[in-house]
Amino acid sequence: MGVVRGEEVLDVTSVHTPGWCVYRLFQEARSRGQTLEQYAQELLASGKPRILSYGPFLRAHPGDEQGWLLPPVDHPDPGHCVIGGTGLTHLGSTAQRDQMHRAAETPKTDSQRMFEMGLEGGKPAPGVRGVAPECFYKGSGAILRGPNDYLDIPPYAMDGGEEPEIVGCYVIGRDGTPYRLGFAIGNEWSDHPMERVNYLWLAPSKLRPCAIGPELVTDEPFQDLRGRCRILRAGEVLYDSGELLTGELHMSHTLANLEDHHFKHDQFRVPGDVHIYFFGTMKLSFGHRGPMQDGDIVEIAFLALGAPLVNPVRRRPPDATPLTVKKG
Repeated sequence: MGVVRGEEVLDVTSVHTPGWCVYRLFQEARSRGQTLEQYAQELLASGKPRILSYGPFLRAHPGDEQGWLLPPVDHPDPGHCVIGGTGLTHLGSTAQRDQMHRAAETPKTDSQRMFEMGLEGGKPAPGVRGVAPECFYKGSGAILRGPNDYLDIPPYAMDGGEEPEIVGCYVIGRDGTPYRLGFAIGNEWSDHPMERVNYLWLAPSKLRPCAIGPELVTDEPFQDLRGRCRILRAGEVLYDSGELLTGELHMSHTLANLEDHHFKHDQFRVPGDVHIYFFGTMKLSFGHRGPMQDGDIVEIAFLALGAPLVNPVRRRPPDATPLTVKKG
């Protein structure tokens, strides 16, 4: 684990060996009554941390000899990392989703109705429970990828598609209290052609890998974040999103309302679990390009959250052979 300062990284592990991952460091911080940020800064001030150059790590791929970047937050046991999210939360997103789900004879889609519910009740007064957003379960930590790692299009998928978002990163305390460690850039990789066939296929269209990183930002107020997404093919820009807007100023729900409706479920407050929660996006490349190809590069940048998140696409060969379950 390291703390980014400009073009350098201060290696926390070099002054505190148990600090090799954010999860372990958070647990130690809680036992001392400190936040993760407070404890990390205290450790750095207590010694002379090794200083590393950030650039080579940003360019490194998993397996490189000099080391590479992992997701900024995960769990030592992937089964205790819960990944989910919400959609139809952004003021600029509803038109594209509505068109995706619209049938000629349907005057108003479920997407439009859900979005309008958020406009009416997604920003309640403090202490009041607002309207619930759309939500979905994506998977366990087994699907979590870091910078420069592959986002696969599995053999059974119709396509892959980026969703440039901000993710909240949480750990559940011993008493069941959720603690927000901070925010990171996220790519909530999905299968939009599958979703378009029938909105009831939204759930399986989300069962794909996803990526977060490179950095965990602990002091972002989540009000007005501006970014951009590009897809490159053979060095040429295939798609450019233009400016992306996120944060509460550009959303139909408050952060507190989204967090309340996620963590109100008992199964999402299991002590020790990590939660990675996607907050939705305002724009997708779907509808502006053809199918993703092997080797395409997805680059997502939000200046307030540090270096861009870059991931290559890997399309696995189609396979319609059904899986056989054996008797145990």
